[in-house]
Amino acid sequence: MKKNLLVIAASLISAAQVLGGSITVKGSDTMVVLAQKWAETYMQKNPGTKIQVTGGGTGTGFAALQNGQTDLATASRPIKAKETENCIKAFGKRPTEFKVALDGITLYVHPANPVTQLTIEELEGIYTGKIKNWKEIGGPDLAITVYSRENSSGTYEFFKEHVLKGKDFAASAQTQQGTAGVVQAVMKDKGGIGYGGVGYATGVNRLKIAKIKGGTYYEPSEEAVLAETYPIWRYLYIYVNPAINSGEISTFLKWVRGEEGQKQVSEASYYPLPATLRSQ
Repeated sequence: MKKNLLVIAASLISAAQVLGGSITVKGSDTMVVLAQKWAETYMQKNPGTKIQVTGGGTGTGFAALQNGQTDLATASRPIKAKETENCIKAFGKRPTEFKVALDGITLYVHPANPVTQLTIEELEGIYTGKIKNWKEIGGPDLAITVYSRENSSGTYEFFKEHVLKGKDFAASAQTQQGTAGVVQAVMKDKGGIGYGGVGYATGVNRLKIAKIKGGTYYEPSEEAVLAETYPIWRYLYIYVNPAINSGEISTFLKWVRGEEGQKQVSEASYYPLPATLRSQ
């Protein structure tokens, strides 16, 4: 009984926020800049609405959604079965998933690094600690410094699953808080390599990536991501408790996936959804 009252109370709080024109967004650090652009543009056009955006990582966003501490959870990976289960326990339903953009996970290196391309196997070797020097992969005689994201990051989990095949990151990997931190670290380190969303690739070089040795190397361009030829592409998501997906929240989500919202995706240097996915 007490649990049910808590669930009802959480729903009422969120409903009150919707009626008052206030929306909270929390989750993916990869999506913070994009979510802020959405919020700023939407609030300019709808001055009666207040949208608050914070990061913390995809896992943090799902925890906040489960606990009724955010209306919308941004995510750079799909929700896990356990997270779905926790949400069902908390508010009785599966969260509704919306694909809102596309991204190519980008490998950043220092502008002075002559290496321009790597395979998935070479990336796995670097990030698991098997490859320790750039000379092993055609670069200079220079130790590789591996920069990674914190384990609450959806990008960290996606990279571990799709590049490391579930293996552990090297113990020497230096964890950075947010993708901006990864980029800043690589900008200062000639031996550095980092990964993150394509929208953050400023002041560093982007590597071309091939699925296999002897295969074609692709940049994380919009064309390659949409064609699924760039091997480390993904969707970016927003999740919501279906019980509160009405009123201002519903209007905002439709706007995000519509023409104006998708224009902000391009301006944030990510890739808009194909038209066929915008109404799904």
